[in-house]
Amino acid sequence: MADHYLCVHGHFYQPPRGNPFANGDIPVEAGAEPYRNFNEKITADCYAPNASLGNFELLSFNLGATLAAWLATHAPDTYRQIVEADRAHRERWGVGNALAQPAHHTILPLSRRRDKEVQVRWGLMSFEHRFGYPAEGMWLPEMAVDLETLQVLHDAGVKFTILAQSQLKDSKDGAGPYWVKLPSGDRMAVFARDDWHSNQLAFNIREQGGAGRWARNILAPLRKTYPRLLLIATDGETFGHHHAGEEHFLHWLLAYEAQSAGFEVTTLARDLRSYPPSVEIEINEHTAWSCWHGLNRWSNGCECTPGDMRWKPALRRAFDNLAGWVDEAYVECARALQVDPWPLRDAYFRVRLGQITANDLLRDAGLTRLSSAQAAGLLRLLLAQFHRQRMYVSCTFFFEDLDRPEPRYGIANALRAVLLAQAVTQQAYVDSFRQDLKLAISTKSGKTGSDLLDEALVWAQEAQARGVEA
Repeated sequence: MADHYLCVHGHFYQPPRGNPFANGDIPVEAGAEPYRNFNEKITADCYAPNASLGNFELLSFNLGATLAAWLATHAPDTYRQIVEADRAHRERWGVGNALAQPAHHTILPLSRRRDKEVQVRWGLMSFEHRFGYPAEGMWLPEMAVDLETLQVLHDAGVKFTILAQSQLKDSKDGAGPYWVKLPSGDRMAVFARDDWHSNQLAFNIREQGGAGRWARNILAPLRKTYPRLLLIATDGETFGHHHAGEEHFLHWLLAYEAQSAGFEVTTLARDLRSYPPSVEIEINEHTAWSCWHGLNRWSNGCECTPGDMRWKPALRRAFDNLAGWVDEAYVECARALQVDPWPLRDAYFRVRLGQITANDLLRDAGLTRLSSAQAAGLLRLLLAQFHRQRMYVSCTFFFEDLDRPEPRYGIANALRAVLLAQAVTQQAYVDSFRQDLKLAISTKSGKTGSDLLDEALVWAQEAQARGVEA
C-alpha cells in the first residue's frame, strides 16, 4: 500500500443560460464565436477532449445538474463517456468517482433551510438519474458552507464534501479526511483541498512546464514533509477551456507522472473507504473558496468585484420578496387541496428529469380527483417553484455589474416564476417586483433591474405568441 496519495477533483459546471420561456434554449452569446453559445464552446474546449482522453475515469469530479442536462441533449457522446467513466471506476474500485451537486448552484448558507433541503434533494435526484446509484459525496457551490448546510447534507444521506483549507480551523493532516461535528451531534466527513497547489494549477498551469516537470519539481519533494493525501480541487474547466490544451497536463499527471513522483492516484469515495477520519475539526462558517470576505460577494458586495455593488443586495431583496409571494401562493393552493406542499415539491423534480409525467405526479400524490382547473393551477405553481429556485443561481450575483447576461437570466427565471403564480392567484406580483427591481442599478450602463425585467418580458410575450403559458 502506498504512503502518499494524490487526488485531483474537477468541478464541472455551467449555469442555466437558457431562455426560461423557451425550454431553456440558449440564445447566441457574444464572445463564444465560432460557437453559438458558451456551452458549445466549453464542450469543444474542455468536456469533449477530457472525456476522449479518459480523464473522467482518473479524476474525482462533479457534474452540475444543468450542465448534465444540456450535455445529454446537445453533446450525447461526451455525456455518455462521462457517465461510463464513473461506471468503469465503480467496476474497478467498488465505488464511484463522481459527486453530486445541489441542483441550481445556489449559495446554500444564504438560503433558508427549506431551500437548502430542496436544492440538496434535487441534486441527489439528478445524480442518481444520471449515474444510476445514490451519491456518496456532494460538492458545495463555491464551497460555501455553514453547519446547517452540512447538517442538511448529512440528513439527506451524503457522506462527505470538500472544503478549502482556509475554511477549516486546523488542517494539519493535509486533505484529511476530517470529522466535523454537526448541530445534531452527528458527524460528517470533510476533505480539505490544498489551496496553494490548487490555485497554482488553476491560475498558473501554463507556467509549470508540463505535468512531468510539475510532478518532479513540486509533487515529488512533498513526500518528505506532506501528510498522506494531497487534494487538488479546482474548476474542471481549468483543463482545456481556461487554459487551452491543458487537458493533456491533467492526463499525463494522473496517468503517469504522479506515480513516478511517488504518489498513487486516488479518488475521494475510494480514499474515505480505506482511510476514514480519525481527527475532528471545526469549520469557519459562512465562508467560500472564491471570496475572502465571507459570503459578501453574493450578498452585500465586496472588494472581489470592485465598484458600486449596491445592486447586489437590492436584487437579492427583490428575489427574496418574490420568493415569499410564490411560496405563499403555492402553500395556500396545496393546503386547500389537502396535500403536504414540500414533499410534493421534492417529487416534482422527477417531472423535470423526465422520469414521470405531471399526471403521474398527481396520481402518486393521491390527487386524481382534482378538476382540470385545480390540476393546472397546482402544476403552474410547482413550475413556479422550480424557476424561483433557479433565479438564485450563484452566477446571478458573482460578477461586477448588473447589466450582464447572468443577472438577466436570473431575472428572467424570476419573471417566469412570478407570472406563473400570478396566473393562478390574479395578484399583481409583477408590479411589486418591478418596484423592487428599480433599486438595483448598473453603474456601467445606468440600467435598472426593472429595465432588465422589461427585456425578459419580451421573451414572455414571444412565448405567449407561440401558445406557451406564462
